[in-house]
Order: sequence, then structure tokens, then C-alpha cells
Amino acid sequence: AHEMGKRLNQMNPVPHVLKINGAIPSADIAVEDHERLLNRLKLYDLIELQISGDGNCQFCSLSDQIYQTPNEHESVREQVVNQLKSRSELYRNFVPMAYDDYLKKMRRNGEWGDHVTLQAAADFFGIRIFVLTSYKDTCYIEILPAVQMSNKLACLSFWAEVHYNSIYPSGDLFEVERKKKKSWWQP
Repeated sequence: AHEMGKRLNQMNPVPHVLKINGAIPSADIAVEDHERLLNRLKLYDLIELQISGDGNCQFCSLSDQIYQTPNEHESVREQVVNQLKSRSELYRNFVPMAYDDYLKKMRRNGEWGDHVTLQAAADFFGIRIFVLTSYKDTCYIEILPAVQMSNKLACLSFWAEVHYNSIYPSGDLFEVERKKKKSWWQP
């Protein structure tokens, strides 16, 4: 987290605006956006841990950052939806549909997370979330929890309104993978 913090200090965040996902871009724009994101990753010497594109990518990426494995995504989704439900006054006004319908939708496996679920995750876990984006006018978004309970920082990439990955400083990904493999073999 210390190394990532040093790299983040080189960038200027934009305020986080809670919103649901926008329209999926055309193939040409998506390719252009992905190139922009890859260039930003390279510029800041960051590497993506590729997450499956099965609709759970935001929750898998958060799970990887919080629990060092994407496999806890169902638990992360459940905790985020419970946060959305228990503190609805914080999030309701940012959802342009019946809030109960939104909660039902977000509870479903494979349903895409959005900026509202990211804020709920930051609030529930009490951590800052850094999202390196492919947006033309926004290099990254910093999501601050209502109450910060940890110095931990979750780092994600987000491109073209369609996919999240977990990101690490380039030297750290090998170490992360090695630790994951090691812990997998330990009883």
C-alpha cells in the first residue's frame, strides 16, 4: 500500500460522483478507451490482475484487493448490498429506479456493480478505493469512506463502462501471485 500511495501522489483525483453505469460504448470507443487505460497503467508502472468478465468483475476485484483472492466476490456483494439496504438514506437519491428493485438487481450474481456499489463498499469496509479509469477527462477517481477504519487502499482499473480489474504496482503482482499460490497449498 505504501508503494501504491507514492505513485498515487503523482496524480490528481477527481471527486467521486455516485451514479449507475452509463451506456456501453461502441467497439471503436471501447478499444480507444482500453488503449488509454493501458497507457495510464504503463505510465504509473501498474499491472492489472485480469478478472473474469462474468458480470462480477467489480466485486471480484474488490475481493482480490480486500481478501487477496477474487473468490470471495459473493461475500463482498452480500456485504455491499447489506450496506446499501441498511444505510439507504446515503445512496437512494443516486439510483434512478425504485430502490428495492435496485437492491434486488444488485443482489443477483453476475449483475454489474456501479459507482453506487463502490461507495457502499468503501463505506462498509472503511477503506479508500482508487479507480484508474479509461475516461478521457478523468485519470482516476478516489472513493472515500464515510468513516475510514483502515489505511488499506483498494486499487482497481475500470475501462469503457464495462470492466473492472484489480491493480498492483508492477513489482508487487509477482509477489501477490506467489503468496496466493503458497497459501493455497498450506492447510
